Amino acid sequence: MKYIVVTGGVVSGLGKGVTISSMGRMLQGCGLRVTSIKIDPYLNVDAGTMSPFEHGECFVLNDGGETDLDLGNYERFLSISLTSDHNITTGKIYRKVISKERRGDYLGKTVQVVPHITDEIQRWIEEVAHIPVDDQGNRHWEAHALGEDGPRKTPKTNGPSGSSGGEDDQHKVADVCLIEVGGTVGDIESSVFLEALRQFQFRVGPSNFCLTFVSLVPIMGEEQKTKPTQHGVRDLRSLGLSPTVIFCRCKEVLEEGTKSKIASFCHVDGPECVLSVH
Repeated sequence: MKYIVVTGGVVSGLGKGVTISSMGRMLQGCGLRVTSIKIDPYLNVDAGTMSPFEHGECFVLNDGGETDLDLGNYERFLSISLTSDHNITTGKIYRKVISKERRGDYLGKTVQVVPHITDEIQRWIEEVAHIPVDDQGNRHWEAHALGEDGPRKTPKTNGPSGSSGGEDDQHKVADVCLIEVGGTVGDIESSVFLEALRQFQFRVGPSNFCLTFVSLVPIMGEEQKTKPTQHGVRDLRSLGLSPTVIFCRCKEVLEEGTKSKIASFCHVDGPECVLSVH
């Protein structure tokens, strides 16, 4: 399983969801199966009780889950069927950890944000990423409906080749999991998820983890300003995460000089890793 994470900086509303959906569509064009996860750092368990005037419309999934509208974008762009567990919120994670603590699962240990919350986030991502979501038009959400105990593992049986069962063309798990981290880098509420992802990159290995960053390049006068992007990447790198690709939102096509400057100051492998989104 490969993981591609999309974070954002400078301001919110830069189009991280559309970025993920577009990448997923291109990966599908290469013959790969994709799935997606949206991380929302608010304490609400889901978007169902949130005012649409504050948060926008919520999207209702096939399993009845009320989620962020980005999951609707994922489903429409990628022709997949997601479950409510593909929307991870702070409320869901804390509810799960507190339920474990009340049952005594931690055997009297002091329950802390690190490692217990961060470990739960990583476990949730791994398990949800392996839920089949693409069945050539057939939907699998019924088999993976979740309760308060978090995601259920995908059922496995031993196939004739020794691989996990159900691995025919209609039940294969995705090759790539796309993860969107809501909010803006530097927000207090998203810091625990970024720490979990910092640990996660070593858990899955650098060859299976790619971090991208969506930023804003404003134009003042006639000059494309790179300082906001530099500061956003600096905040991200201070958390132990370094982006491989930077998507720059701008009113105009990025100039080559702008790309080179961002690549130089933001520690990416050349101007070709700085993409203009205009």
